Order: sequence, then structure tokens, then C-alpha cells
Amino acid sequence: MSELPSAILFCCTMNAIRSPMAEGIMKLLHGRQIYVDSCGVRLGQELDGFVMEVMDEIGIDMSKHKPKTFDQLEDSFYDRIITLSPEAHHHALEMAAYMDCDVTLWNTFDPSLETGSREQRLEAYRTVRDQLMTQIKRAFPRHGMVDV
Repeated sequence: MSELPSAILFCCTMNAIRSPMAEGIMKLLHGRQIYVDSCGVRLGQELDGFVMEVMDEIGIDMSKHKPKTFDQLEDSFYDRIITLSPEAHHHALEMAAYMDCDVTLWNTFDPSLETGSREQRLEAYRTVRDQLMTQIKRAFPRHGMVDV
């Protein structure tokens, strides 16, 4: 089992859907054991309402999340940067050129692109949430527990 990083950054395009979901899930699973943050390449206006709804379904309150960009990060050192979109990956690689950290792309569908009924759109958000949960559990297992 690999050691947990001390600081991790999740990033996507606008920090309004995918990266806040990943940040919330990581905090749920690991609490304060790891410093976790998220950002976007461009500033999203506000957290997506569907994100709030599907994260609330698993007990994560996202109401205090405020989208921010790479330039607005309070910390500048991370052991791991996980990018959730190709655009964010390019920015993260530029940022990581000056620090010793791993940058990994988890190319994740943007559920805001889903069309259809409210329920169909919510299901797209749930799918992304559940995929992120699985990837995070696999990449950062809790000590003494086997998560799949």
C-alpha cells in the first residue's frame, strides 16, 4: 500500500463541478489527514446546483465551496496534482515544473454537457461522483480498510 500524500490538488476547467466533487470526497474519506484543495483553469461563477444535490445524497455539504483558479490558490506545494480535464492537465504540468510532485490525468466527463430531463442530468452527475469515489478509494485507500 502506498503512503498517502500530505497535500493534494484536484483541478478541472472551472472548479464548479468535477474538482470540487473530488475535493469533497477526499475530505470525506481522509478528513484532516491530508491537505486537500481544488481549482480550475478559468473561474466558474458558482458551484453547480446539481453538484450540491448529488453530493448531499452521500452526506457531503458543498455549500461553502467557492470556485477559484490556479492563480488564487493559497498554497503552492502539493505532493500530488490530479487533473480531471485535459485543459487543467496542461496548466498543472506548467505549475509542477517548479516543484517535485506527481501530476496525473483522470480525464473525467463534464456532466454539465448532458442534455435531457432533470433526472437524466442528475444521473450524469451521480455517475461522475461515483466514478470519482471509486478512483479516489483505489488511489488513496484508507489505512486498515479495503475499499473497492
